[in-house]
Amino acid sequence: MLAMYARSLSPPDQSFFLFGPRGTGKTTWLRQQLPNAHWFDLLRLPLVLELTRRPETFRGRVEALPKGSWVVIDEVQRLPQLLDEVHAIHAEHGRRIRFALSGSSARKLRRLDVNLLAGRAITRQFFPLTAAELDFDFAIDDLLATGCLPMVRSDPKSSIDVLEAYVGTYLREEIQQEALAKDIGSFTRFLDIAAICNGQVVNVAGVARDAGVARPTVARYFDVLVDTLIGVWLPAWRPRARIKEVQHPKFFLFDPGVARALAGRLREPLESVERGFLLETLVLHELRAAINVQGLGGALSYWRTPGGSEIDFVWERGKKRVGIEVKAAREWRPEFGSALADLRREGQLSAAFGVYCGKETLQQRDLRVLPFGEFARALARGDLLA
Repeated sequence: MLAMYARSLSPPDQSFFLFGPRGTGKTTWLRQQLPNAHWFDLLRLPLVLELTRRPETFRGRVEALPKGSWVVIDEVQRLPQLLDEVHAIHAEHGRRIRFALSGSSARKLRRLDVNLLAGRAITRQFFPLTAAELDFDFAIDDLLATGCLPMVRSDPKSSIDVLEAYVGTYLREEIQQEALAKDIGSFTRFLDIAAICNGQVVNVAGVARDAGVARPTVARYFDVLVDTLIGVWLPAWRPRARIKEVQHPKFFLFDPGVARALAGRLREPLESVERGFLLETLVLHELRAAINVQGLGGALSYWRTPGGSEIDFVWERGKKRVGIEVKAAREWRPEFGSALADLRREGQLSAAFGVYCGKETLQQRDLRVLPFGEFARALARGDLLA
């Protein structure tokens, strides 16, 4: 029997959008949190056809519900015109009916310029399982090798088969349809290179050359991965106006296991060359999830100079700036934190942390160094970014 996990996110008391990659557990969470909701599952083709032919059916069903009812529209991007009806119901009936609108892509909604309810619904994001949701019961190498998708962590013995199927049936088919790619081969080559780019600074023109695909096409393909929530750009931070700094963004896939699956490395042992990028992917996942669940706001970025100084993550909100350096090493060396120390001395950072794969918590002047598990615990408690 597959394990069930308690998720950290709580549902708002008003209508909301819930966006997250396919397979992260949105539907399961909605059924647990809103067990009495009236459900429209748009993955069911007969329902989509019915609502397309007779759109008045949706309004009739919803307006017949008692006051205070919840209505879930799962995978709303498959029939975005329903949002016009949701908007109209909101305008006429206020909060008598509340809606939970889930989706694994914002691409169609944005492309079609559909009605996003004029601010009447707030937005929440959903992610793979966090360390806290796993009750901190994991081996770090397992997370780096196969990631945090619920279907993977629920059945570790089948993790490779599950991830290969996920990449094969979802990424290479459904996202390919989203890309509207006339040349299937070019999109497949792009996905291979996107996996190699995970956690690295990306020059789109360079990727286009490597893939043998036009630059505008590669830019559009990256947009597809971001719009379908499979990838995310991490922009460059520029605290020193007089010093040359790297300006290209980094690109990350949303999960270490998906990154290894796309790279065709699931059946290979973890290698030192990939561990660093995978640990950064995992830390970014934890940061993004905590910012969403705790409602912290702010922005994430990275910092690097051509001379080699680098900080993996900088979280900034107002005057608060927290720097985080990530190393996959089992032992923390003092030079790992040199860039953090430099910016702390300049007053550019209000706090600095190191994250590594060792076992001991260390204090090096203003730098606190935490094993990944302790970092995740402190993050979940609200001790790092609050």
